[in-house]
Amino acid sequence: MKVISADLEVVAVKPEQFPKDRRPEIALSGRSNVGKSSFVNTMLARKALARTSQRPGKTQTLNFYSINEAFYFVDVPGYGYAKVSKTERAKWGEMMENYFSNSECLKGVVQLVDARHAPSVDDVQMYHFLKHFEVPVIIVATKVDKLKKTHVPKHVKLVKQTLDFDDQDQFVLFSSMTGQGKDDAWGAVRQLIQI
Repeated sequence: MKVISADLEVVAVKPEQFPKDRRPEIALSGRSNVGKSSFVNTMLARKALARTSQRPGKTQTLNFYSINEAFYFVDVPGYGYAKVSKTERAKWGEMMENYFSNSECLKGVVQLVDARHAPSVDDVQMYHFLKHFEVPVIIVATKVDKLKKTHVPKHVKLVKQTLDFDDQDQFVLFSSMTGQGKDDAWGAVRQLIQI
């Protein structure tokens, strides 16, 4: 997909702050250190639209990136590593639950997991949470360039088994270093937003 324009348009914490133009939305979810910002920057061919950080847990709001003025990528707070208080984490949880269960424009979620390891308890909970709300999911297994080619099938199997992966969802192997999986990820996203 050719990205002509990509801008951070809305930063929100409450539903009344969400965009009102009813464009399709694809949320981006994953552990705080899984490479979400690198995924956004690779997909959009931008160097630093989404800020990568040495300090996991930097995203604390719902960030709506307008893509080609046709749809939104919605970056949601990472889970897992973030060194924040329980109160703060509970607030994020409430904000995300509100968004995932109530957004009428949400067409699906790209859930990023690290291809090198079995998904964490948080990854599994998030996947099952999305399945509970019947949200279509694209699992993007990142950092695949760090695996030996011969080990990839074993890791794919491990990720799918741990998540109890639903074959109706899509699965993409991805590397922000090499660009592997970028076209597959765009294909999966386009299928969900139907453009």
